[in-house]
Amino acid sequence: MGAGSSPRNGSGGRRLRGHRRHPPAMSEINVTPMVDVMLVLLIIFMVAAPLLTVGVPVELPKTAADALPAAQEAPLTVTLTADGRLVVQETEVEPAALIPKLRAVAAERRDDKIYLRADGSIAYERVVQVMGALNAAGFRDIGLVTDTGGPAMDGRDE
Repeated sequence: MGAGSSPRNGSGGRRLRGHRRHPPAMSEINVTPMVDVMLVLLIIFMVAAPLLTVGVPVELPKTAADALPAAQEAPLTVTLTADGRLVVQETEVEPAALIPKLRAVAAERRDDKIYLRADGSIAYERVVQVMGALNAAGFRDIGLVTDTGGPAMDGRDE
């Protein structure tokens, strides 16, 4: 009656050599590393985004106009500061050298789009003079840069 012994390893008395029992394959995706990478990228872009704007401080006038669509090339920007200085991108330019400098830049660009940023305290006459210089330099597509949130002038804001 008790002459036969039952195997303890559950293999029916056969011993499998070289084969170990492996845990079942994990069927879930571990998203923790991806989330870590995305958070690092988010922080990098949050720090870098303010550095991408033109660095000349001006107090832009506020209007109700919509933003211009994005251009293919990096936009060329001329800034007229409150103290009357002219700045092309981030380089200060004398008024007499503005047209020759812009003509040299226009020869290297495909797009004739240019943005004019003028401080709100600058006289309209001075802004129009700079716009005339931009036109004389070969730029026909001039965009005036403003801040949003100004009066809509439709009778609703009083």
